[in-house]
Amino acid sequence: MIQVITDKPGYSYDIHSLVKAFFPAEDVFVFEGRMPESKEEKQIYVSIPEGDDRIAVKNRIKQELYRRLSGETGRRLPWGSLTGIRPVKIPMGFLADGRGEEEIASYMEKTYFCSREKIALATEIAKRELSVIRRLEKENGYSLYVGIPFCPTTCAYCSFASYPLERFSDRKEDYLKALFQELSSVSELFSDRPLLTVYVGGGTPTALEAEELDRLLRTLWNLFPMKEALELTVEAGRPDSITKEKLAVLKEHGVTRISVNPQTFSQKTLDLIGRRHTVEQTVESYALARNMGFTNINMDLIMGLPGEIEEDVLHTLEEVKRLAPEDITVHSLALKRASRLKIEWDSYRAFQMKNTDAQMKLTEAACRELGRLPYYLYRQKNMAGNFENVGYAAPGKEGLYNIFMMEEVGDIAACGAGTVSKRVFADGRIERCDTVKDLDLYISRIDEMVERKRKLFEG
Repeated sequence: MIQVITDKPGYSYDIHSLVKAFFPAEDVFVFEGRMPESKEEKQIYVSIPEGDDRIAVKNRIKQELYRRLSGETGRRLPWGSLTGIRPVKIPMGFLADGRGEEEIASYMEKTYFCSREKIALATEIAKRELSVIRRLEKENGYSLYVGIPFCPTTCAYCSFASYPLERFSDRKEDYLKALFQELSSVSELFSDRPLLTVYVGGGTPTALEAEELDRLLRTLWNLFPMKEALELTVEAGRPDSITKEKLAVLKEHGVTRISVNPQTFSQKTLDLIGRRHTVEQTVESYALARNMGFTNINMDLIMGLPGEIEEDVLHTLEEVKRLAPEDITVHSLALKRASRLKIEWDSYRAFQMKNTDAQMKLTEAACRELGRLPYYLYRQKNMAGNFENVGYAAPGKEGLYNIFMMEEVGDIAACGAGTVSKRVFADGRIERCDTVKDLDLYISRIDEMVERKRKLFEG
């Protein structure tokens, strides 16, 4: 365990994130302006400098802390002291102001100690996103997210709202009833605004039966101006949840983009993380979707899964190249506090869970070989190797909702358990409201969830 002691409060989140990046296997606790009751072997003292500019003070703290930890460990992090979720926002701001790539590189190197490689990646993505965002520029436009929190099983790394069907299948009907009530309210709130993108995620939306999916999509078409949406994505993420009947429903209702997510093509890893489907099912589900006419398919991969080595990654990438999906999202494993990997740590700690620079370079090379270019990027706390998640897509096949959400270019109305709605004001200020994650609480408190959104978007 590592204890961090500061002499003033207010910066614990950023301090914790940076220390954790250097010591991912350690529990890190930050004590603001006070000494802990017990002294541990590893303690770090952080002095908070004076200043009224919070951003400038935060950067100074992180710069000094980074220098110290880098010196102690002999490590340089790929993103340096940068701990935020959206590093691409930095080059986007520079480019929007007409400033060049060398100025971006100089600033990110000097301020955050980012590697030139990551700066170049963020800048390339920023340029691509700016061109795509022009397609999303409709006055007062918004995106709709619909959360379906059911899954065939809960994967070991998952911390999302996810309820396994074997225990919660009898709650689907009550959930859909509450969800339809929330969607109806949102459609009234946004009745005079253009709908840009729709994303049905989870969980696993195709955990619903074909008839339930049909009702969900019919409800969306009845309530919202779906014809004007530039994109309608449905995650069919678990291959063991995909059937011909369900895909036919998606096709009938104009779904333009789906996800069929292998995460890995190693069967031993799939078994270990609780996916409970086979590699063959992934290939068969993908082929079925192709044969039914889906022309924009995403595949998610995770680097750093338990026990995986470079040989496993190479095998996965060869399979992906053979299948050639239009969109490939490469995730670095994040050890989330609510995931089974973290809760049952003693059961998994013997397995290597390490992402490397070499693995990230292999995935990038494979994607570029397919003609899939990086178009969005985000980071999470506790990521294996302190890397990032990157979406690669064929030109014109980018996931528009991903860009809309990640770059915060407009409001997102999010419905369903565990979702977060976001209002983006003209001055750049952002306010959020969430819905409860617990399934039964969401159903029983649906009126309150509806009211939260009304206050956010009408205020």
